[in-house]
Amino acid sequence: MRRIERALISVYDKTGIVEFAKMLASLKVEIISTGGTSRLLRSNGIAVREVSDLTGFPEILDGRVKTLSPRIAGGLLAIRNNSEHMKQVAAHEIPLIDLVCVNLYPFVETIHKPGVQFDEVIENIDIGGPSMIRAAAKNFQDVAVVTSPADYKMVAAALAEGGGLFRHETLFDLARKAFLCTARYDAQVAQYLSHSGHDSAFPPNIFMDFEKISDLRYGENPHQRAGFYKWGGRPAYGLAAAKQIQGKELSYNNLIDAEAAWNLVCEFDSAACCIIKHTNPCGTAIADSLRDAYLKAYAADPVSAFGSIIALNRTADDETATELAKLFVEAVIAPDYRPEALSILAAKKNLRVLSIDRAALSQGETEMRRVSGGILLQDVDNALFGPESRIVTKRRPTENEHRDLHFAWRVVKHVKSNAIVLAESGRTVGVGAGQMSRVDSVKLSIQKAQPTAKGSVLASDAFFPFRDGIDEAGRAGVTAIVQPGGSVRDAEVIEAADEHGIAMIFTGLRHFKH
Repeated sequence: MRRIERALISVYDKTGIVEFAKMLASLKVEIISTGGTSRLLRSNGIAVREVSDLTGFPEILDGRVKTLSPRIAGGLLAIRNNSEHMKQVAAHEIPLIDLVCVNLYPFVETIHKPGVQFDEVIENIDIGGPSMIRAAAKNFQDVAVVTSPADYKMVAAALAEGGGLFRHETLFDLARKAFLCTARYDAQVAQYLSHSGHDSAFPPNIFMDFEKISDLRYGENPHQRAGFYKWGGRPAYGLAAAKQIQGKELSYNNLIDAEAAWNLVCEFDSAACCIIKHTNPCGTAIADSLRDAYLKAYAADPVSAFGSIIALNRTADDETATELAKLFVEAVIAPDYRPEALSILAAKKNLRVLSIDRAALSQGETEMRRVSGGILLQDVDNALFGPESRIVTKRRPTENEHRDLHFAWRVVKHVKSNAIVLAESGRTVGVGAGQMSRVDSVKLSIQKAQPTAKGSVLASDAFFPFRDGIDEAGRAGVTAIVQPGGSVRDAEVIEAADEHGIAMIFTGLRHFKH
């Protein structure tokens, strides 16, 4: 491209624009601008030519039409080494524009304003800005396009290095960012309008945009490639915003397990620990201290805890770190760590240590899963008990049983179905996950819990289709059960619970996790 001689600046977000324009002016670049941008630049002593002076036409329709002009489009789209283009530009006296600095009306910010009216949303759909950005980006070999204040310093440095010229790689990189900017903006407008006028919580169309955080060593298995992405166009949150303090590179499986562990441990307000193996909790516990919560969770299944992911819902202290350091684990995730805890964990150099902000869990998002040719979308399972939750047996749960039932019911939400959780004194003692029949899940949880199944309570993510699961639990010494109810054989199931002296609650709400 030729040396930058003329720039058009029209920005809604004026962060850093005065300094950027002064840099251009110092290179003897003529600056063309519009409305509020031109007034700001002029008030800071920067010489500015009005767009209307270049187009020969005033801004009209309350500013809806400012830059939609053949003299703007021609100055951006003319290919400099195309002789026919240059003849037409000269014939129509169209000044060439070498750099466009544009950012767009705040459409997303507008739609999230409380009580915003539809007419205001429509007025915040930018027209001229995207047109100029796309024109400049299409002709990137001759025109530089800058769409974000975050790039001002980079652009200034590139111009200084090139003596007023850009390298081809810089122009191409700016063009890619420009098309991403307009694509994202159009998708946001289209998504909003797709929601409007529809009663369903799920719109007719979904537009997705993700930015890569990093490549991963491999996927679930070494022969599979993988990458980690966050939602595009918004600040990172949740696991995507987690900070890795130490340890080896995170793997695909590490991230999947870390998400499962973090979601479960955040179910609790008291100090809690969750130990995850292959997305299922092999041990979960609450206690007065984080150390005790960890020790209780570990005791639930010490064998499975080897090579696990551990999540803590409070700042990790030295006492907890000392206990953690005795076990080989893949990763630890917590809101924060005391300096002495980090010092202890640093001795295990390969241990991945992550910190994550509990304040931003799901932000009301939906859950998404890919299937062949499409995706499935659903609400996040944030509910706990249904409105028809009730005690259905002759015996009522004791106060201690009630606390443990509530604890187990929160845990079973996070176990792959068919799911059974046995719990006692604020800790899991046995977990039966992912079995094809519910009675097998009961048997597995009892097998894991022995000999602590006696005196425990049981949570089932879905109803018992037959009484056999209740009979197994009764023979093992389970004293109370929480389950959704809703089976055609509920009467038989309740009768079995009464025969074993088991107290049972129907929640009216199922928690399948496939």
